[in-house]
Amino acid sequence: MSILELRELTKEYKRGERAFNAVNSVNLSIERGDFISIIGRSGSGKSTLLNMSAGLIKPTGGKVFFDGQDIFNLTDSSISLLRNEKIGFVPQGQSLLSNFTVLENVCVPWFLFKRAGEPEERAFTLLEKTGIDHLAASYPKELSGGEMRRVAIARALINFPEIIIADEPTSDLDAETTAAIMKLLNAIAREGTAVLIVTHELDTLSYGNKTYMMNSGNLSPHLPA
Repeated sequence: MSILELRELTKEYKRGERAFNAVNSVNLSIERGDFISIIGRSGSGKSTLLNMSAGLIKPTGGKVFFDGQDIFNLTDSSISLLRNEKIGFVPQGQSLLSNFTVLENVCVPWFLFKRAGEPEERAFTLLEKTGIDHLAASYPKELSGGEMRRVAIARALINFPEIIIADEPTSDLDAETTAAIMKLLNAIAREGTAVLIVTHELDTLSYGNKTYMMNSGNLSPHLPA
């Protein structure tokens, strides 16, 4: 069974009197261990597709199935719990809490819903895995863009998710940092956690195993030139 399945997923918006589909009848199936990249121009619907896949915005039509369950048949609180436990979401841009240390930022999802145990040891292990354990006591203002992305990835992993969904995880980063983050995501996929990302950078596609093109809301397999 697919971990995440999108069936005829559609999101309609209105601009003045004109309606248009930002996402148009998209079908996509993601298995455990898949590393899927979605490319396309700005405004093609990529971020909207990711936000619906993560249960953050409701579709106009179609369905999102997680482990065979239609997530939009759940209550809002149940969707939030599912996202907290099963989906590690890495939003585009800076998303860390400025008054929290790096370690505290990684622990935040753990405390959103009541659960047993303390997360600090796992959080520190994830910081080691992402290569920034030496920054555990630092604050976001002291970090580079690449370091903040690594913190966001570590935070997305804290609750043992079954899929990582990341929106432009390497935007505005230098080549060395981009390679480090893509290698990290590739390693996560090889360990069995599915990875779904949106990217503008074609040189990162070799890290994944499947690539799709988004164009005017339509999704299709991308065939290398």
